[in-house]
Amino acid sequence: MKLTAILLSAALSVGTITASAQNPKREFRGAWLHTVFQSQYKNHTTEQNKKYLRAQLDSLKAQGVNAVIFQIRPQADAFYASELEPWSCYLTTGGKAPEPYWDPLSFMIEECHARGLELHAWLNPYRVTSNIKQIASLPKSHIYHKHPERFLKYDGKLYFDPGLPENREFIGRVVDDIVARYDVDGIHFDDYFYPYPVAGKEFPDDKSYAKYGKGMKRADWRRKNVDLLIEDLHKRISAAKPWVRFGISPFGIYRNKKTDPRGSDTNGLQNYDALFADVLLWDKNGWIDYLMPQLYWELEHKAASYLVLVDWWNQAAGLNRHLYIGQDVAKTMSKPDLAPSSERSQLRSKIELTRKSENIQGNCWWPGYALNKNTGGIADSLMTKYQSTIALVPSYPWISDGKPKSVEGIRPLDEHTFGWNLPEIRGACNDVVKFAIYHFESRADIDISNSSALVELTPSNRFTATMPGIYVVTAIDRVNNESDPSQPIYIQ
Repeated sequence: MKLTAILLSAALSVGTITASAQNPKREFRGAWLHTVFQSQYKNHTTEQNKKYLRAQLDSLKAQGVNAVIFQIRPQADAFYASELEPWSCYLTTGGKAPEPYWDPLSFMIEECHARGLELHAWLNPYRVTSNIKQIASLPKSHIYHKHPERFLKYDGKLYFDPGLPENREFIGRVVDDIVARYDVDGIHFDDYFYPYPVAGKEFPDDKSYAKYGKGMKRADWRRKNVDLLIEDLHKRISAAKPWVRFGISPFGIYRNKKTDPRGSDTNGLQNYDALFADVLLWDKNGWIDYLMPQLYWELEHKAASYLVLVDWWNQAAGLNRHLYIGQDVAKTMSKPDLAPSSERSQLRSKIELTRKSENIQGNCWWPGYALNKNTGGIADSLMTKYQSTIALVPSYPWISDGKPKSVEGIRPLDEHTFGWNLPEIRGACNDVVKFAIYHFESRADIDISNSSALVELTPSNRFTATMPGIYVVTAIDRVNNESDPSQPIYIQ
């Protein structure tokens, strides 16, 4: 029997997920909403954009998503008000503020938090343009026009030179600014560090390598440059707001076994060698709070098997920091499951494998728009089976592991509505930012570990019941620690 078949058999023999089975109470369930190459934001009015995004978030919440990863810096530009970089070309023209004015990041934070969702701000560190034509249209205020010597052209695109300390400092200032002014739950980078290599074209960093290489092999020097950026950003974020998590979503292959005995039994592009991102070092050193490798392949892909890679990442990471898996919606839903299953998609197997893996604590769906289009019926499956109950995002004990105080002052407000006291916000990790509402048939049933009893996550200190029974409320802090339950209240 093939290793992949053994892994699948072992995982599925433990048990299967059905509509009636209890899904995890703690699980990262993210969705990426990208803005790069998206025309709808620029073509819609402010009110149309707000309506569109509210509908996206309502749909994602209904599907059990609890964290939205929203791209706010696609190309050294901004989907938010910034004095460092111009408004994004995917939102407005010529770097001008949108009219009527709105701040998409501020809007998304408010709307996500109102729904009990986290908002992770997604930035691309080095990319400035995606084609040669965009260079000429960069607004005059763009840093490229002030310091063109700090940028490199490669494959028709423009990039910050990662080898220059002043560029790392500038990116650090961008992150400082976001963290200081916005109530984000996380800062997120995806797989784009050094650009994906193009055959026959060498990244033109000769000048910075000659100045700063100091005898290192170029590949080691490039990795060191990215390491320095990640370590610096970790320190900046932790110093400013330690509850803001820093996450990386790398390309799904770290290294192949034929290159490195520690690598996976795969045969594809290597993150370590091609993009110069040593993500396992960042995990080991605690410079990040989560890794989210993009495992966008089918279960038995010849060059990069999902089965093999889930097992490899489960063993290689997730010991010091959290490990979530990036899932491709279209590929998951368009490929049939492995025999003996007769299912038309690989959704069940992929979710079961992550849930049975000891060090994997969730998934993130690419792209989130595909969830809301119900591609291959994925929204239906998530709502009725795999994410049919609400889940708390996993807590982060290395940041803070103390429980917040229990909710006090729970009391009826009218026949179906009850409320409770709001605790003081002090600007600390254990600030209570939302509440979990649980419903039980009787006092004897009270058990907040029961995921099916969790009926709402909300920042509000009031709740209108739709079912009679016993309710309790818990407090959730900024890093998802949960208090003991409140006194129960009966609603008829």
